[in-house]
Amino acid sequence: MENESLDQESREQHLGPVLDQAGQKGLEVGDRVTVDILAAAHGGHFIARHEGQVLFVRHAIPGERVVVEVSSVASKVTRADVVEVLEPSTHRVPAPCDFARPDGCGGCDFQHIEISHQRELKAAIITEQFERLGKIKLADLGLTCEVRAVEPENGLHWRTRMDFAISDFGKIGFYKNRSKEVQEIDDCLIAVDEMNVASLASRTWNGDARIEVATSSSGETNVSRGGRSLSGPTQLHEVVEGMTYTISPATFWQAHKSAPSTLVDHVMQMMDVRPGDTVCDLYGGAGLFSGALAQAVGSKGRVHLIESDRRALADAAHIFKNNSNVQIHAGMVEQQLPKIDKADLVLLDPPRTGAGEVVVLSLLKLRPTTIVYVSCDPASLARDAKWITEGGYTMDSIVAFDLFPMTQHIETVVRFNLA
Repeated sequence: MENESLDQESREQHLGPVLDQAGQKGLEVGDRVTVDILAAAHGGHFIARHEGQVLFVRHAIPGERVVVEVSSVASKVTRADVVEVLEPSTHRVPAPCDFARPDGCGGCDFQHIEISHQRELKAAIITEQFERLGKIKLADLGLTCEVRAVEPENGLHWRTRMDFAISDFGKIGFYKNRSKEVQEIDDCLIAVDEMNVASLASRTWNGDARIEVATSSSGETNVSRGGRSLSGPTQLHEVVEGMTYTISPATFWQAHKSAPSTLVDHVMQMMDVRPGDTVCDLYGGAGLFSGALAQAVGSKGRVHLIESDRRALADAAHIFKNNSNVQIHAGMVEQQLPKIDKADLVLLDPPRTGAGEVVVLSLLKLRPTTIVYVSCDPASLARDAKWITEGGYTMDSIVAFDLFPMTQHIETVVRFNLA
């Protein structure tokens, strides 16, 4: 639900007040101070304190002493960028991209951090979010959050979907952090090579409509703008675990080239689907998971795919037109789920805002034996996990995958079993 979403500012405000108890004068934009970096925070920032003020710092690493420059001050949140590293972490490395710097591209948060340490920080963030927002201590459940590496393990050349902003000079780029100013680029090191970003960067584009590029696992690349295809096929063919999904370039699809097969394989292990089962695939999109689930439940089982996006629904209708065991429900999950009266297993893969209390309470009424939750945001996942465990389920597995390397984003899969 809209009012339940955990946006970045609300997360930051939850971490502490800007002023100390003595009411000292706060920092102002442009001030430079020396601080020690204490910990990583969800959202690509790192925590520091200066005379009682909490600062959210970019381009830092826990354990470092740095000079920061204040970039913005709000009622409860002060942000800053590292401008000088006085005592560097042993995990600090030169950023491979020239644009990964303060006042540069706002896309990659962690290029200055050695890749294996990025995963360690992400695991710590997930653990902290569960404890603080979900009131769930993973250690008390005998669980440890692992963030698994995914090929390519160097964290570069993995992204198959890109939206490029256009600068005032007609060049592609990305917005700077918390800004509408475009950082022009000549290449993007996290994009797959097949996207040929350098070629797009060499062109001059009229107008300010964004350039949208999608590359499929079959090697196809579509370039679109404003909903109109400029080049490449208007249908992409994604091959996952032996099944071909024909989708629109505009339909949501996992951005990391290894994500579809990685997630399908792990989810199917977690769900332990049996022939004849009834499974709900909530926020099912074009049916990435429904394809594998339909094969597993067989002709006597049923998969309920619920989705609201019209393009994804159109693709799913085409993909599953010959699958009598897949029933597609068009609409919001909170509206469609109460119409289903039976589910042995439930899979959730919601957007960043999470499922929310209404959806969680609705699925709890079905009393499925297993709930598997795929999340791209540990804060909303932790919040929803609290409601699920309070509803009589035990959390027995948590695994994260580094499907957004060089950035602060994390993909986590959690399993809950009926107690």
